[in-house]
Amino acid sequence: MRILSLLLLAPFGFGVALGQAPEIEIDLTATEVLSQGQTGTCWSFSTTSFLESEVFRISGELQDLSEMAAVRVIYPEKAERFVRYQGKHQFGPGGLCHDVIHAAAVYGLVPQSAYQGGQEPGAYNHGELDAMLEGMVQTILKQSGSISPASFDAIEATLDAYLGPLPQEFEVNDKTVTPIQWRDQLGIHPSEYVSLTSFTHHPFGQEFILEVPDNHAHGAFLNVPLDELEATVNNALDQGYTVAWDADVSNKGFSFRNGWAIMPETAKTSEEWKTLDAMPAEPTVDQAARQRDFDSQSTTDDHLMHIVGRAKDAQGRSYFIIKNSWGDGNAFGGRQFVSMEYFRHYTVGVMLHSDGLPASVAKMRPQPAKKSAKKGK
Repeated sequence: MRILSLLLLAPFGFGVALGQAPEIEIDLTATEVLSQGQTGTCWSFSTTSFLESEVFRISGELQDLSEMAAVRVIYPEKAERFVRYQGKHQFGPGGLCHDVIHAAAVYGLVPQSAYQGGQEPGAYNHGELDAMLEGMVQTILKQSGSISPASFDAIEATLDAYLGPLPQEFEVNDKTVTPIQWRDQLGIHPSEYVSLTSFTHHPFGQEFILEVPDNHAHGAFLNVPLDELEATVNNALDQGYTVAWDADVSNKGFSFRNGWAIMPETAKTSEEWKTLDAMPAEPTVDQAARQRDFDSQSTTDDHLMHIVGRAKDAQGRSYFIIKNSWGDGNAFGGRQFVSMEYFRHYTVGVMLHSDGLPASVAKMRPQPAKKSAKKGK
């Protein structure tokens, strides 16, 4: 069973059961931690978990959504885009949160029971598939000047063989629905989700195409000051909204096994303390330090996760609680505590429902152009 009741994750239960966790202030978890297996699909696992929490927030119903449905929708788009760019574009298993939202917009949503992606959940392995697709798009490129639509039909057939064809309808509560109809019944409206980031090489208060390789779809991010980014996530949690999170995890401060994400300068002393309650002081992260490491590519776009809550240690310092997609094999059942300084330094971007934005950020969003009234004859 992949569904959890929030009652099973009461604030005191998390810490008492595990003995050494910080005090839980907010826990908006709706579904259990899963494993993405041997795949590069963290973007789908994290954002699907986010949408499951959204469905619970909207309807009070717990739903188990298919992670692989979005993967199946997005693969062909990546292949076609790679070929259109004559091979000078990102191609691979990676993606970002907006890819799942896009898949929900063009295809819809399906329950896990209707689409499992061709393999046993928790044991996914896309190594062979990824290698096959890479070879196929390279072969198509060699046909430049005479590329046939049938080449892309072969990619669809390969995805059907490995992942299975996407269902066009399925049964829910004894009624047949399409993925679009079910998405709408769940209350998920793709246009209501917004992506944010914080970098100084673009103006604040404007959207820009974030320059990371896995942004293959050229998704736009609203650029806000760092303090506003942190405040936005806290505001969302306070209002009952979870947040999808994209970050750098390829540093020694991020330890899935031990269940923390703290600044690397602090992490090197981890043997001196046994719990987050005893964390040494972390260096302060400002906008300039964050930008410096992004520009030098010390900070990179590595992994997407799901921010589901907030905790506080004995020193009064706050942490975001994240659901990872690496299974439940760590000290906190697959969850981790992310320090605010780590979040400030290593966040690449976040996604949340627009209603979770504080007023100061909401007013920065570009407004759709108003249609001019038609003049009478």
